[in-house]
Amino acid sequence: MDAKSLAKLRSTIRDVPDFPSPGILFKDITPVLADPALLDLAINGMIEFLAGARVDKVVGIDARGFIFGALIAQKLGAGFIPVRKKGKLPFETRGIDYTLEYGTNSVEMHVDAILPGERVVLADDLLATGGTAAAAQHLIREARGELLGSLFFIELGFLDGRNKLGDTGPVHSLITF
Repeated sequence: MDAKSLAKLRSTIRDVPDFPSPGILFKDITPVLADPALLDLAINGMIEFLAGARVDKVVGIDARGFIFGALIAQKLGAGFIPVRKKGKLPFETRGIDYTLEYGTNSVEMHVDAILPGERVVLADDLLATGGTAAAAQHLIREARGELLGSLFFIELGFLDGRNKLGDTGPVHSLITF
């Protein structure tokens, strides 16, 4: 992506202080989502690193990862797989509990969502501490999918979430703060 386009996307992301709690500077992407040209620019920028790779499925993480993941899947001609919070999917699931900074959480995916050997990309809006993305990657590997890499619109580099993902394939973040 060229520097001018990247700067336009970056300048459109709104800082919201003290949300959702005091001391947090929230990166609000809704202005990008509201502009179809900027949203298209973001999606195209996120998939640039795939450069013609065959992708069978795109996994999106609840909830904004659904937006990015579904649009990426559509552009790539791939299926979309939601990873949701525990108890939100209607069919038989596989799940994982993972640790957050102040507690635990659980995510699930349908047991038949990914077939062994399918080429899979993980997509989400934000890479922060990496816990949820690492859990989703675990579900992909457990289904015996081939994880081609992980795509994020934004990465909060100072939280070092990339290290939590370990050696799970390339990690591509369009914008890093």
